[in-house]
Amino acid sequence: MKKTLFLAFLILILVSSLCGVSLLNSKAQETSRRETVLYYKSIEIQAGDSLWTIAEEYAPSTGMTTREYIEHLKQMNHLKKDVIHAGCHLTVMYSVCGQ
Repeated sequence: MKKTLFLAFLILILVSSLCGVSLLNSKAQETSRRETVLYYKSIEIQAGDSLWTIAEEYAPSTGMTTREYIEHLKQMNHLKKDVIHAGCHLTVMYSVCGQ
């Protein structure tokens, strides 16, 4: 009887430990994932700018690839082509580290 009780207690401790570690690991993973908050601003396009150069500057902070960022820029700014002109304005998105 004592051996059965001891074995049941040992199994309970083992299962509790495994569940506890699992819960702690999942909680740690949740806190390591940060939600990206996007900010928007209007920029004036300068001579020599292209959607590609603008995307290379702003895309890394958003977690998007350069190509994804360009497609999002085109949708957001109602652009049908990749052509932009100096002096015009473009709405861009970015994220600030630590937010």
